[in-house]
Amino acid sequence: MPLLPNSAEVIIVGAGPVGLTLANLLGEAGIDTLVLEAETDQATDLRASTFHPPTLEMLERLGLTQSLIDQGMVCPTWQLRWHPSGERAVFDMSVLADETRYPFRLQCEQWKLSKLLLAQAHTRRNVQIKFDYRVAGVTQSDNGVSVDAEHNGNVEQFRAKYVVGCDGVRSVVRKAAGLSLTGKTYPGTTIIATTPFPFHEHLEEISVVSYCWHENGGHFSLLRVPSQWRTGIFPRDDMPLEDQLTPASIEEKLQEIVAKPEPYEVREKRAYTVHMRIVPTYRNSRMVVAGDAAHINSPSGGMGLNGGVHDAFCLADCLIAMLKQGASDAQLDLYDRKRRPIAYDEILLQSDKTRARMNEKDPKRRREIMDEMKAITADRARMKAHLMKSSMFEGVRRSAAIT
Repeated sequence: MPLLPNSAEVIIVGAGPVGLTLANLLGEAGIDTLVLEAETDQATDLRASTFHPPTLEMLERLGLTQSLIDQGMVCPTWQLRWHPSGERAVFDMSVLADETRYPFRLQCEQWKLSKLLLAQAHTRRNVQIKFDYRVAGVTQSDNGVSVDAEHNGNVEQFRAKYVVGCDGVRSVVRKAAGLSLTGKTYPGTTIIATTPFPFHEHLEEISVVSYCWHENGGHFSLLRVPSQWRTGIFPRDDMPLEDQLTPASIEEKLQEIVAKPEPYEVREKRAYTVHMRIVPTYRNSRMVVAGDAAHINSPSGGMGLNGGVHDAFCLADCLIAMLKQGASDAQLDLYDRKRRPIAYDEILLQSDKTRARMNEKDPKRRREIMDEMKAITADRARMKAHLMKSSMFEGVRRSAAIT
């Protein structure tokens, strides 16, 4: 039976990587899907850049993994490093070769996945993408949901059986569903600055992903993507944030990593507050949330984007079971059971642990941590166990076992 105008089986709010992953999976299954995006075009600014092996495996289902790899940088090792001495614990991801086709992290800008997903969505006759549609309200009844969206000064109404909020931290869908993100906000703000400077030519055996303690008590991260490095600068407690965002302050921080006579070329900078928050449930009847709309975490360990994509795959399977295979909407409760505990235990808590380790300032405790990490990397069995968790395999497999 054809759908009425301005209607779909599923409305997705948000055309980021989570929303577009879900749209493509539903479209592939023949489910009429509408995506509403508030912005006029896709964002290409500083966002996530790490893809873990399970995510690359999942994206094979959409045929996008190799294209993503071709546009990124393979990261066969990552390291905890002391600066400037260069002492390091190096985690060799080849120990995962018997577990995955992708025994590495992939460093690739998030927007590249979004563009691949959008191009694919445009080829699906039952997927519509509407940019510049800002959702203003969502209501639900026993029979469906109604979504009001502002476009060109007018408000249009759309109808669907279900609505999914993939609209980030300020999710309109989450608020309409009466769900609140609970947890904590970390003190301080993280600054990301990108530069084409070749740190790999100046820091001995630096990994594409490196978390670094500075001997002055501070710390920083270095993550490489094609054509540039992303530097995570963790601000001082004794200086106002606005002073630390000045070009002079960022220049000073970069010079502390590698001193050079010429100023650094800084292409982009961004400051953000870090949270550890999650909703009490991923659904309220016909309203569902995924990705940052459902959980936000420290970027340490690169789990946020990956967790959101994992949400999309799990939710897609549940919606397909309901809309194509006759399963009841208890599938949405299954989605909540499969993803919410994993997001809390394997993403939020692990990211929090990684962040706490890097924020350690006591020299004695840092030494203990470094020695322990080096002991782990010296034992292949222990290193594999560590990487199975930090690479998100444990969480994905735990989720798959929940029925």
